Amino acid sequence: MSAPDPKAVLAGLLRLAGLDETMLGDIALTGAEPALPSSFAVSTAAQAAIAAAALAAARLWRLRAGRRQRVSVDMRDAAIEFRSERYLRVDGKYPADDPDRLSGLYRCGDGRWVRLHTSLPHHYRGMLGLLRSADDRAAVQRALDHWEGEALEAAAADAGLVAAACRSFAEWDRHPQGRAIAALPLLSIEQIGDAPPEALSAAERPLAGIRVLDLTRIIAGPVCGRTLAVHGADVLLVSASHLPSLRPLVIDTGRGKLSAFIDLREARGREALAVLARAADIFVQGYRPGAIAALGFGPEEVAKIRPGIVYVSLCAYGHHGPWAERRGFDSLVQTASGFNAAEAEAFGASEPKPLPGQALDHATGYLMAFAAMAALIHRAERGGSWHVRVSLAQTAHWLRWLGRIDGIACSDPKFDDVRDRLEETASGFGHLTAVRHAAVMDETPPHWSRPSVPLGTHPAAWPN
Repeated sequence: MSAPDPKAVLAGLLRLAGLDETMLGDIALTGAEPALPSSFAVSTAAQAAIAAAALAAARLWRLRAGRRQRVSVDMRDAAIEFRSERYLRVDGKYPADDPDRLSGLYRCGDGRWVRLHTSLPHHYRGMLGLLRSADDRAAVQRALDHWEGEALEAAAADAGLVAAACRSFAEWDRHPQGRAIAALPLLSIEQIGDAPPEALSAAERPLAGIRVLDLTRIIAGPVCGRTLAVHGADVLLVSASHLPSLRPLVIDTGRGKLSAFIDLREARGREALAVLARAADIFVQGYRPGAIAALGFGPEEVAKIRPGIVYVSLCAYGHHGPWAERRGFDSLVQTASGFNAAEAEAFGASEPKPLPGQALDHATGYLMAFAAMAALIHRAERGGSWHVRVSLAQTAHWLRWLGRIDGIACSDPKFDDVRDRLEETASGFGHLTAVRHAAVMDETPPHWSRPSVPLGTHPAAWPN
């Protein structure tokens, strides 16, 4: 039950990305577990992931300015940022969407717990159709009384819906997808094409002039884009008017970004994206494996459009194994891979218990940004096009093997407890109260230079 050494965890991330461990001399990691109520080292994961991204940004700035800088990340601050959407306020109120009445835990007829995820309208309608249920929780429970948990999970996946059967760690370790994930690294950074080195010119911020296409939704991918923006990148969030979204997450993760609509179902939309990609440095996508390649924007295709691109792929369950193409969200990966059962046992709970926040989403988002910046460093030093691959399930495996801690008695920080970490800004939605970035850098203080705006606010073009 001893907490892991955050600096050792951070050192492991640097090694994995092929970066020099002497960078550890530039960072101070303060605070200690527990900062959140959990039997897992969630706060250590938060601190290490955010610190890794900040160190990579500092290394890029060193390539530009020739100077090192001091970086620090406090564990409590990092843990609060890992729950940034909880503390968001617009004009003093939480910007709630229409309530989702069905998401959550249910028992199936075989006694196994399942978690349904119906936050997006098409998932909501689809689940009711699959279960042939009326639109209320009691009716859904009656329908699930006639299902086995794993059969429901499989039927939902076959229908393009999202649900997960609750498993123990032992069950996940025996599962074919669990075995596939155990054989993968936390993340991979692979050269996928030749291109000349691209030196970084002098600039005031680590990512000034770096152009990022962000084709992601919900939390993990958008957190990646938000993190790149906090270090000065021009991040263009690409969505479309027909795609569903969750308003609080759009507001929270949209800080620092431009936002444009492009409909990739149309030829002119695909042409517009190709034009943007030719001038981009980083291309981030969260489609299921193979889905965006079918539209002509797989990693190899984008590397041909723009030699020297850093292409970042995010998925739920990894790019290998029988679930590689399965849709998923943080809460479902937690449930399927053993975390909810393990937390329930630790807390003596009578039903599966989630981690204290969307920890897999947030950790994956910061790791994506870290790996993308590591690939930019490799591109500057030796050239090439690069492909970064991450998944929520790989991040879950990493978090699990950080070990268990004694965090059960830790209090759960409420809004009033984190006021010292909040900043007030204007936005395209109203007056914003939101969590500040946890990394402190003495030469290039992280900050968002653009306000959060409604989707589709800007033209599909790079700023001059």
